[in-house]
Amino acid sequence: MSAADEVLDVVDRDDRVTGQAPRGEVYARGLIHRCVFVQARDAQGRIFVHRRTASKLVFPSHYDMFVGGVLGAGETYAQAALREAEEELGVRGLPQPTPLFKFLYEGPGGAWWSYVHEVRCEPAVRPQESEVAWHAFLTADELAQRITGGEWPWVPDGLEARRRLEEHRRQGA
Repeated sequence: MSAADEVLDVVDRDDRVTGQAPRGEVYARGLIHRCVFVQARDAQGRIFVHRRTASKLVFPSHYDMFVGGVLGAGETYAQAALREAEEELGVRGLPQPTPLFKFLYEGPGGAWWSYVHEVRCEPAVRPQESEVAWHAFLTADELAQRITGGEWPWVPDGLEARRRLEEHRRQGA
């Protein structure tokens, strides 16, 4: 089964399931669906950053500071956060990612409910080659420099999630 054939829950603006559809149809019709974002940090507190492969359906070859992805039909945010983190990082036995907040992303690429999580990743990563073309762990300052430098194309939903995560942390939540 290709990624475009994976069945997703379609949701409304209140994150209530209204039906199911294949991912390709969800993207083509701009239907709201669900996604998880997981910020993975190593033992030194550095953030996992990667470039998406050119074969990705959304934002190919863009950089991201989160691992994650869409929820399959019937999957919970918590299930998807752990599954996606382990798959993309290429590790097993991660602790359950900590849920932080949820928001409705509306921007380039479409609209989806986005649940932001964080996890500590101490095992050596072996990123999934079908998802990750390049990776590194960067300090928060190095990441900020890469974002403001403008030489790397970043996924817009990840930038929005990062902006909201920084706000969330400033508010002491």
